[in-house]
Formats: sequence, structure tokens, C-alpha cells
Amino acid sequence: MIKNNNTNYALNVVCRWVVGLVFLFSSLSKGVDPLGTTFKVQEYMTSWNFLGMGFEWALPLAQTLSVGLICVEFVVGVLLIANAYRRLSAWLLVLLMLFFTTTTLIDAITNKVNDCGCFGDALKLTNWQTFWKNVALDVPTVWIFLTRGLRRKRRFERDGTVLIAAVAAILVFEMYNIKHEPVVDFRPWKVGRQMVVEHEAMNHITFRNLQDGREVVIDYPNGGWNQVPTEYLDESLWEILTSASDEPFEILADGFSMLDLENEDRAVDVLMDPDGVLMVTIYDLDKVKEKGLTEIRRARSVAEENGLQLVLLCSALPEEVQAWFATSGLEEFDYYSADATAIKAAMRGNPGFMVVRQGVVMDKGRKAFRLDVM
Repeated sequence: MIKNNNTNYALNVVCRWVVGLVFLFSSLSKGVDPLGTTFKVQEYMTSWNFLGMGFEWALPLAQTLSVGLICVEFVVGVLLIANAYRRLSAWLLVLLMLFFTTTTLIDAITNKVNDCGCFGDALKLTNWQTFWKNVALDVPTVWIFLTRGLRRKRRFERDGTVLIAAVAAILVFEMYNIKHEPVVDFRPWKVGRQMVVEHEAMNHITFRNLQDGREVVIDYPNGGWNQVPTEYLDESLWEILTSASDEPFEILADGFSMLDLENEDRAVDVLMDPDGVLMVTIYDLDKVKEKGLTEIRRARSVAEENGLQLVLLCSALPEEVQAWFATSGLEEFDYYSADATAIKAAMRGNPGFMVVRQGVVMDKGRKAFRLDVM
């Protein structure tokens, strides 16, 4: 039995604030982008299995589970800090930490999911870092649970107000961020960011010595062939095995490309358009509703009125896109293929809208239709 004294109660307060603040940060970093958490839940459902049985059947529930998990995590954080419903919050905390610790241990061992998304896109940790973070939180969690009955007067009316306010606040926050782009964007495609950067292109040549078989890689900038040591130019001693060159432009988003019908990556050309491009992104053609089609028609009008290039970026095959144009009643316009994950990283909407000029993200979401970004 834990003694009800000042020291034990003070430790309880410290532990509640430490864990509560971590839970608030974790829930808000996910709550600002519930669709991102939904994609992560879907990744778990498709990657994990139990006794040979997968969880694909639960994919339609991914968004509901995402919203619910964020809500519970936020509410527990608020209850801990506010010292409300101490027994309820202690039990919920123990159950959550048991779930989180077990899940992240499996992640660390199997590496089936590379990033648990515990802090959304705000903070990335490796699977082992996440697991040890949870182990560290398990220590104050145990103390909070053991001291859940210390120094507490019954204040159910005040506790109820805290609980209702916390649930209402996080649900409103999540719903807003589902219907719009995240109010705080932690992803690479932030408004105002230069997504295409130019750097000095380097050439790489691998020479092999004809006598002893040694291989040497020489790097030099464009036009800098004179920087290659003359000894390697002796064809009686050295031969060229491979030759490669870096691209002068780099897109600051992993795995992003825009493949045309010839399978050529046109991302740099499109994004660097000096007049600007209004990009419509769709990661699932089948999930575009009539409201989305209306927004695409509006995008076409905005692009034509403001001299913007209008392009569609989606993950479907060309024949599927052409069939979709025909069945949706939309007039066909330029389209490119990209990985669905890369599209989701850029825009959460389906469809999503983004204005880019000379590699800079001017605006996103419905704000992309504003004339002042054109």
C-alpha cells in the first residue's frame, strides 16, 4: 500500500504532468492530420497478421479507429494534467501503454512498419527509439496507477466538464483537419517551401586497372574533365567501366515523380513552370465523389483564367485514367502517374489541389483557388 504523504503525492503530480504532456503532444501532432494517421492504420492492417489471418477486412474502419485513438490519447492527457477521473484515467493509461509498448516492440523486431507514426509527421523516430520511449513512459505510468487513490476529493461535476470539453475540442479539431489541409503542416510540401533545388551536377566515372583489376571512382563537376588525374587517361593501363551523371535538380520529397505516357519523369519540368501549375492530385480514382468532380471543373476554370498549366497526378494506369475521364464527364487534360504514397504525402484530399510556381508551393487545398496566389 502506497503511503499518502507529501513525497508520494508530489511524485504522482510530476509523473502525471510528464506523461500527460507527452500524450497531448502525441495526440495533437496526429490530430492535426487525422488522414495521415488513417493511412498509417491502414498500413498496419495490410502489414500485420495474427495466426495467418490478416486485417484487410477492417480497412473501412481505419478512419474511425484513427479518430478514436487520437481522441482517447488526448482525453487521457487532459485528465492526467487536470487530475480528473483519476481512477479512470489511470486504467486507460495502463491499457494504452500496454498496447503501445507491445505494438512498438513487435515493430522493432519485425520492422514490418518502418514508422509507427506516434508523433505524426512532427517527429520521426526509429522503431527501437519508439519502443524505448514507451518503456521510459511505462515507469511513471506504473507510479500513476499505484498512486491513483492519493489525496483526491470527489468533484464529479468538475471532472465531467473537463471530460466533455476535452472530447468536444479534439473531435472538432480532427474534423476540421479532415475536411481541410492540416492547420499546421509538418510534411515536405509546406506552403512557401522551395521543393525543387538546383545544385552542381557531378559526373562519376569508374576506372579499372588493366594490370591488377583495381577499381577507382573519380567524381568531377560538369565541364571539369580536366580535373580527372591524367594517369587514369592512359588507355594502356586503365579502362572505363561505368559513367554516370547526377541530375542538376533535386525534388525535396522522397519518392516523388511525375511519369508521362513514355514513362519519363517530368516532375522538374512541371514544377518549375514559371507561369505556375495547378496540380490536381488523386490517389484513388474510385473514391472521387461528385463534389470532387465539381471542384476539378472549377480548377479547370481557375487555371484557364489565370494562365496556369492544369495537370492531374494520380496513381492509376493510363488506360484507367482515360476510362475515368470518360465516365466522369470531365474534359481530359494532361495527367501523370505517381506512387500513391507520394501523392498522399503531398496532399491529403482526394482530389487535392496545389499551386506550384518555379518549384515553390504557393498554396494548397481549396485555398489554391484564390486569385492572390496566381
